[in-house]
Parts: sequence; structure tokens; C-alpha cells
Amino acid sequence: MNLQSKLAILADAAKYDASCASSGAAPRDSVGGRGMGSTEGMGICHSYAPDGRCISLLKILLTNFCQYDCLYCVNRVSSNVQRARFAVEEVVQLTLDFYRRNCIEGLFLSSGIIQSPDYTMEQVVEVARVLREEHDFRGYIHLKTIPDAAPELMERAGRYADRLSINIELPTAEGLAALAPEKDSAAIDRSMARMAIHIGEARAARKEQAAQAIVSMPQSRTTRRASVPHFAPGGQSTQMIVGADTTNDRTILATSARLYGTHRLRRVYYSAFSPIPDAARALPLIAPPTVREHRLYQADWLMRFYGFAHEEIVPPSQGGMLALDMDPKLAWAIAHRERFPVNLNTAPREMLLRVPGFGVQTVDRLLAARHMRRLRHADLARLHVPLKKVLPFVEVADYRPGRALEAADLVAQLAPPPVQRSLF
Repeated sequence: MNLQSKLAILADAAKYDASCASSGAAPRDSVGGRGMGSTEGMGICHSYAPDGRCISLLKILLTNFCQYDCLYCVNRVSSNVQRARFAVEEVVQLTLDFYRRNCIEGLFLSSGIIQSPDYTMEQVVEVARVLREEHDFRGYIHLKTIPDAAPELMERAGRYADRLSINIELPTAEGLAALAPEKDSAAIDRSMARMAIHIGEARAARKEQAAQAIVSMPQSRTTRRASVPHFAPGGQSTQMIVGADTTNDRTILATSARLYGTHRLRRVYYSAFSPIPDAARALPLIAPPTVREHRLYQADWLMRFYGFAHEEIVPPSQGGMLALDMDPKLAWAIAHRERFPVNLNTAPREMLLRVPGFGVQTVDRLLAARHMRRLRHADLARLHVPLKKVLPFVEVADYRPGRALEAADLVAQLAPPPVQRSLF
């Protein structure tokens, strides 16, 4: 099989991996003629850095051969799909060639399990090693790691990769045992814990080195200490499949909250289950609504940046599911009308973040502005916030919402009406 055919198969097989954002990379470039690539350039695809830059990644599997039989996976051993496998040098050459043609800024590499977890992980790590050490590649590298692989292989992966990820696959151990019996939820958890320790130790060592450098500045500049090596500076992430079993949103968010708190994950990605060819009977026949995945991302944002606890986002009265007809922040506000309206001139930041229509930057701008003067209705208009959504929940010096929150049709006013999608 030629290289182009392999690329077609293994790039398509990688589309089910959602966790390939390129944030958190250590700054590197090839200024001065050393090395190749950077983590600072403008890309052309759909992975985004925190400052909004679009960074393109070559997203492929090393192979879609796999000895596991996970029921939800199109590449499982019993699946009737065309198989292919790259050699290490082929992945290296593809990455360098695509970079030279200005098509990519980095590599996202995952793989099916072949021979053994250790053998597969060695191959994945070897790709990153050759790129870094033999070709001085300075672009972004994200490696999907294998939880059953030896700890020393995971440690080697962190030396070369900007980000590492281990897919938790399903939100509960029971779900994983039912749909992927060869995978061990405890092993996944242990691998995440070890990775978190390595990442934390590397960051602490670099901070200590930076502090020592500041203290020793007046001393001779000729004495240079060896730099503490990075270890996955972009942190670790994971992915959960949504809708492959009956797990509700409340449980999914509880699992995410545990991962953020225990293992300090950078991101949890949610991937709506997609029916696959020759699917097992244990799987649903249709995919869950795509808006469910969207609502989970919105709820995840509330936990990470808005101070919401996971248990308050999905009330038990809703059967553990997020509302599909409105975003979870608006749903919380409507369910807690007694907490509103919020006085924008006196309320603490924590409460301002709970106002529907306010983002983190908007709240910070309001807090800065109210140090100078009392906020008025015109200030909200200048911030370009969605006034229809915001005004029932706030009061300012020259505006009060009156009895707007008591309106029987408040939900109908604020929730967007359903729209028929065009066929074109």
C-alpha cells in the first residue's frame, strides 16, 4: 500500500479523536536557522490556542489495527474496515513534508493497540523522539498515550510532547466494563495520576529555577545552569463518549469534576456517540442529539471558569439531564430567580459571573468600570452584551427590571425558538 493510501485511511480513522486542541505549548521557534517549526505560527485548520490563533495539526493514527474489541470503536478487532499501518519514518517524513509546504504547525498522533501496549507506545514515542532529536522539530506535538504501557514509556512521551492525553472513554467504570471489557478504568486512573505528578514536578522545578535565576542575577553571567526539561507543558486531556450508554449528564459532569480536581486535567472533551458499521446490539441505533454534546461543553465551561459546582448545574428534578432548549447558565438562573436581580454596582464577582449573557471578560470590565463610576444602562449597551437576555436579571443606577422575573412566559422570551434547518 502506498503512502497516500495509508494517509487516507489513517487520517479518516483519527477523526473520532476530539481532543486535539493545541493550547499550552512551550514557546519555540527556528529563528536563527536552528531546527524546524515553531509553536507560534498561524495555522490553517481548526485547533485553537488560548489567544485565538488557529493552529493546524496533522491528525493521524500510527495504525488502525487493534487487538482490542471495544464495541463503540470503528477500529475494533472485529470491525470490517480497511487496515493500514505507518512506519515510524513515514510519520516523521509526512510531518516534515506537510510543514515545509506550510500545511501544518504540528502533529496529533494516536494509534490502535498492536502486539502489546508497550510495543505500541514505544512506536508512538519513537516518532516524537526522531522529530525532536534527529530533525530538531519545534512544532507542536500531541501524543495519545496508552494507559497499560510501562510508566517509563509514559515519562519518555512527556519529554517530547507538548500535550499528552489518555482517553477515559466512558464516564463510569461500569460502562467501560460493559462496552470495552479489555480496558481497565483503574489503570487509566493510575496513569493519569502518574502523569499529573510528572507534570506538577516539572512545573515546580522550572518555577524554582526561574526564582533562583532572579536571585542570582547580579552575580557573574558566565555561570549558566542546565535548564530543567519540560514535561508535557500543555498538560493532559481526556475524552468521553456521550450517548453510547445510558449514563446521564449529571454523572458525566461529576466524572469531569473529579478529573479536573484530582488529576488537574487541562481539558475534558465530549464526543457524541456516532453509530458505526457492524455495530454491536448493546449500542444505540441512533446518535444522541448533537446539541447534548454542546450543552456538556457549556456546562464544563461553567465548572472551569464560572465557579459552578457540578451538582448544581443539573438539578435532580430534570432526571439528571441538561436542558436542550437553553444553555445551562440560563437554565440555572431561571430555576433560581430568587437570587436575582443582581445589582451590578455592589454584587461580588462570583454573582456577576452567574448572570446570563455575561462572560468572564465582561465581568472583569464591569468590575474595573465601577471603580470609577456607578454603572448605568448605557454601560451595558457599550459592552455589546445580549440585552434581551441580561436585563431581566440585573439592576443598575438608572434601570430596574421590575417584575420581569415573575413573567409566566419568561422561558419563552429568553430561550431561542426552534429553527428548521435548510436542506441547502
